Amino acid sequence: MKHTSSRRHFQLSLLALPWALGTTLAQAHGDTHGKTAGPVVKEQKPWGIAAEPGKAQRTLEILMTDDMKLSPSHLNVREGETLRLRAINKGKVMHEIVIGTSAELAEHAEMMKKFPAMEHDEPYMAHVPPGKRGDIVWTFNRPGDFEFACLIAGHFEAGMRGTIRVAPKA
Repeated sequence: MKHTSSRRHFQLSLLALPWALGTTLAQAHGDTHGKTAGPVVKEQKPWGIAAEPGKAQRTLEILMTDDMKLSPSHLNVREGETLRLRAINKGKVMHEIVIGTSAELAEHAEMMKKFPAMEHDEPYMAHVPPGKRGDIVWTFNRPGDFEFACLIAGHFEAGMRGTIRVAPKA
């Protein structure tokens, strides 16, 4: 009897596993798409590292629209430069900006299709409600070609993405 009960508990646990994993993955990015108060979490990424807002050397505005466009769609940056990327949502639906490598953004976009309610709270992301703006303050301390995109389900696939070229120090 105990063996059957243990097996049934195991089977029920397996049935709950996809739900539990989905919940864990969805919560892995935090409970809000906005920035939380407190110190900036600084973790070196291939495309750079987060910076304090007061360190921004210049501000670049990126307009997001419901026709799935980002403007400008290409940014030129110098290695070592700290920028404030100000994402301005001119549309009527939620948009976001996420910085990363082409492969990482594509992988994350696929995950967003599976978990559309996934929320973000990383310093290289800004989730922006309609008519609002969000800032990313980032030091591009690695040269190379990177991307930024809206990873809300369907937006990335519709072409809502841009490129960042970080030129090496001379």
